[in-house]
Amino acid sequence: MLISRSKNTTPSGEVRYAAVTQFEATDARRAFPCWDEPAIKATFDISLVVPKDRVALSNMNVIDRKPYPDDENLVEVKFARTPVMSTYLVAFVVGEYDFVETRSKDGVCVRVYTPVGKAEQGKFALEVAAKTLPFYKDYFNVPYPLPKIDLIAIADFAAGAMENWGLVTYRETALLIDPKNSCSSSRQWVALVVGHELAHQWFGNLVTMEWWTHLWLNEGFASWIEYLCVDHCFPEYDIWTQFVSADYTRAQELDALDNSHPIEVSYTFQPLAYGCFPFSEMNN
Repeated sequence: MLISRSKNTTPSGEVRYAAVTQFEATDARRAFPCWDEPAIKATFDISLVVPKDRVALSNMNVIDRKPYPDDENLVEVKFARTPVMSTYLVAFVVGEYDFVETRSKDGVCVRVYTPVGKAEQGKFALEVAAKTLPFYKDYFNVPYPLPKIDLIAIADFAAGAMENWGLVTYRETALLIDPKNSCSSSRQWVALVVGHELAHQWFGNLVTMEWWTHLWLNEGFASWIEYLCVDHCFPEYDIWTQFVSADYTRAQELDALDNSHPIEVSYTFQPLAYGCFPFSEMNN
């Protein structure tokens, strides 16, 4: 998926649309010319021309917003230059959103963007994110390098979540909590997903696998440390007992199968010639 049109219905029943990017693994090249490989990094200067009544977000903070000279209904939004980063982590969102905001104890601006009318449902994720950033800073002994972190709920997001640096996109069920109606398991799920994606801001975004072959390490580590993070933020959840049943036991079940195999499997590729025989056979 490159840039999708996300459809949302407001509390009054009106249909609204947003533009949302998803570049992992190899769709950034369809948006702008680039070497679209995880090990080849660059800085990015992003500007968007958008309707003036829409929210425009990208990886970095807004540094300028001015009327677009050719159309009074448009504005040009300019974002600060990104750190050196992989192309698959570049992101932008344009749409109608509410947000709740706070700052972590380290001064990072944290916002949770929600569909219009659902700002109250973003407060739990905001609490989790504000606690998580300082925890990871101390754990990795590296400060979060961006001035802000946005977490945004996308109404029909295909993936569960995506760790775009500074602009993390989520399925609504992985980010929003209704304080009156959501159950404890939903809160724990949101806390785990937020902890997982924010871990990627260091392990994956700051330090990146050389090639997709090692994606298992990126995701495997984040799938473990999300529990460590939630245990730190909410010790009353006793979350490690759930790790045993939800992740550890399931992994053992897969390893016990007759067709279980190493995570990485090496193979030799032989191209075909004349539609039938590998080159090695043609030379015999």
